[in-house]
Formats: sequence, C-alpha cells, structure tokens
Amino acid sequence: MTPKPKRGEIWRANLEPVRGSEQGKTRPVVVLSEPPNGRPTIRLCAPIMHFKPEHTFMAWCVPIPPDAQNGLTKDSTADAGQTRALDTVRFVDKLGTVNATKLQAILSALAATVDYTPTPAAGQTEQTEIEAPTTTEG
Repeated sequence: MTPKPKRGEIWRANLEPVRGSEQGKTRPVVVLSEPPNGRPTIRLCAPIMHFKPEHTFMAWCVPIPPDAQNGLTKDSTADAGQTRALDTVRFVDKLGTVNATKLQAILSALAATVDYTPTPAAGQTEQTEIEAPTTTEG
C-alpha cells in the first residue's frame, strides 16, 4: 500500500540518492504540503536533523523537541533550507505530527529562506492560519 502522508505529519523517508550537500539517508521529514492537483504522490518536505546549538541562529532551522505527539526521540531541527519534493514511494513509516504552531514556524522559515513575505489576497485583512492535522491515525 502506498503511504498517504498529510501536511504536518512526520515520516521517516529515504532521501537517497543525494547530490552535493543535500541531506541524505533515511531520516525524519515533516510534510509541508498536501498533494498538488495532478501530482497526487508528491509532497513538499523539510528534513529533520539532530539539533545543534548553532541552529538557533539560523533562520531556516526550527527546533523540534521530542514528545509523544511527534514521535521523535531526540532534540531535532526541521531544516527548511533543505526543503524538497518527495514522491510517496520514499516514505517508510509515520512517526507522528507537529502542532499547528510548529508547522507555521517551519513554513515561515521556508518563506524566509526564499525571501518571501506573504501579502493578503484581495478582500483579506490578515494571513490565514495554517491547519495541522487533527488525527493521529497511522
């Protein structure tokens, strides 16, 4: 059965093969997107790596401490600067989810990485909040 990762979920994914300085190995990733129209098996994901103190000074890194909801076992960092599109065949197993606040922080880090400042659409007065998944089914 093909995995169906959802926005805000953390999955272990096989990131090989890599090129240059890309994150590799089988490692956790946080899913940042729902499937785009016409590409049902593609997800935009930020790899998760072991936390280092210097990450707190990097705008593209978002700390994720381990907890029962996210399924991580050590202090970690979502690296929005290494965000990439992954096909669902790369996903191994679901570890957990991040809350809406953490997901928003990762998306904001991604926006900062590409020097993007969201502006309200016509008729909108403020930015719409991002919703994290509400279920924990596997």
